[in-house]
Amino acid sequence: MDISLFDYYLPREQIAQYPSEKRENARLLSVNVKDQTFVDEHFYNITKYLKPGDVLVRNNTKVIPARLIGHKVPTSAKIELLLLRNTKDTTYECLVGNAKALKVGTNLSFGDGSLLTATCTNVKDEGLRDIEFHFDGVFLEILEQLATVPLPPYIEDKEEKYSRYQTVYAKVPGSAAAPTAGFHFSEQLLEEIKALGVEIVDVTLNIGLDTFRPVKVNDINDHHMHSEYYSISEETAERLNLAKSEGRRIIAIGTTVVRTLEACLSKHENFIACSEATNIFINPGYQFKAVDAIITNFHLPKSTLLMLVSAFAGREFILECYNYAVRSKFRFFSFGDAMFLYGR
Repeated sequence: MDISLFDYYLPREQIAQYPSEKRENARLLSVNVKDQTFVDEHFYNITKYLKPGDVLVRNNTKVIPARLIGHKVPTSAKIELLLLRNTKDTTYECLVGNAKALKVGTNLSFGDGSLLTATCTNVKDEGLRDIEFHFDGVFLEILEQLATVPLPPYIEDKEEKYSRYQTVYAKVPGSAAAPTAGFHFSEQLLEEIKALGVEIVDVTLNIGLDTFRPVKVNDINDHHMHSEYYSISEETAERLNLAKSEGRRIIAIGTTVVRTLEACLSKHENFIACSEATNIFINPGYQFKAVDAIITNFHLPKSTLLMLVSAFAGREFILECYNYAVRSKFRFFSFGDAMFLYGR
């Protein structure tokens, strides 16, 4: 399919620069995929669409300060790293801003070099490098001092946003980006949902390169998804399998949860306890096996995430919903408003 089929016009002023003051006060477009209808309301009304026995699945990943700016030793040339995943011990796969300048054996220093230094140990394609870090103490504590959270490039005035760029249920450190569909849930709203008889379970997918990587090919079938690592616990797998066997709905909070559940069920035919990689690319023509409904944000034009929701609801109908949201002044992207896709 041609990438232009996933394009739409969005005025710049509708790219949300701030989250809603109260998380659940964001707007919500409730989309009945089967009937091809939608309702314009607020996110706190999500409870109208949930019922006892539903299983709501969250991604409990926690964003870490993953953007490091340092310099080469001894030239002092500036180098910017984005930590994507821990590959072994103190080695991380990183996306490098000026990758050609970083060869195997290149030494790096961060800050004044007293807390953190590093060495490039492996050169990969597309700006990726393996970096071995050298430090004393706890790495995450050092990152808190030297690194920043890599907010998306369309977010301006980044300093004020760090504290809000996290879900209230974030638990497992490791992501370079947040699972933003979860931003709309407050602790109070989650308690209201539990009181309805809805089960809430967690999976973990640490979000990496493809969040920052645009689709650069004309034919989406030529796009290569990088691997991301996910984990499903034994308890979560058992509860999901039981829900499937009893015909109860599995509702994904966000596209990362969709990818996790679909990858697991596609590979193993049942949900199992596992920690493994997936490069699953969900686009129109994909047959969903795991997920019955999706809570998600409004995604960038020509993005793999827009392709995923198009696969779930139909490309033309999704673009109709998006065009309505643009006309109705919804707020878009990470800090923006939400959609609830259901009824397949």
